[in-house]
Amino acid sequence: MTEGAEAAASAKPEQKEADHHPYTKPRDAATLILIDRGGTVPKVLVGKRHDKVVFMPGKFVFPGGRVEKTDHRIPVAAPMPEALEANLFKGRPQTSASRAKSLAIAAIREACEETGLCLGRKVEGQVSELDGRLQGPWSPFSAAGLLPDPSSLFLIARAITPPGRIKRFDTRFFTADASAITHRVDGVVHPDAELVELVWVELGSKPLADLHPMTKNVLNELEKRLATGPLQHDAPVPFFHFYGGRMHRDVLA
Repeated sequence: MTEGAEAAASAKPEQKEADHHPYTKPRDAATLILIDRGGTVPKVLVGKRHDKVVFMPGKFVFPGGRVEKTDHRIPVAAPMPEALEANLFKGRPQTSASRAKSLAIAAIREACEETGLCLGRKVEGQVSELDGRLQGPWSPFSAAGLLPDPSSLFLIARAITPPGRIKRFDTRFFTADASAITHRVDGVVHPDAELVELVWVELGSKPLADLHPMTKNVLNELEKRLATGPLQHDAPVPFFHFYGGRMHRDVLA
């Protein structure tokens, strides 16, 4: 996972992340924030990490991770909306069509791998012919006769890990409504898994106050957009990045 929760507020002082490592190029990554707008206050899905994992043990995170080389080759049930693709093309360096697809598909793959919740659609007569590419992390799609469907995704923000960190990611934060979940894989979340619990929590609630600061920035952006009505692709997409020792918020153009 590329994003998650920082140390919970407690009697222990907060530890600063090490920032003395040599420069490394950020790797493409994607995070998916699933939203349930069935109630008065929107809820987002978070998972609790196992207490014994090395990275952020016991903390709440959103599903996400780095892009894999084969993500752009995965067949889809429907192309991503042109407006979503246009948003992914924004910024520098120029994003290719295959890279844009990889980012969207990685968000869907990571969500299914880590939570068992899959965004896909049945496409008659196609899945069986493409089983060779729908293996490994994509096997739940193949077994259910689904192809991943990026048509319900919205881009909320882009963020790059500051220089000096041992791992750096160029992360696109996507969101999708819970109604886009078409398949559930049982047994993915359990006491010995990377995620031991899934929880739908209201925006502004206590578990979300414990998230990584950058993730909280993205959630603030999402909350502001939800307050204006249904999500639209033409909303400004913020870009969080660091230079001169400070975090800057620009708008992708």
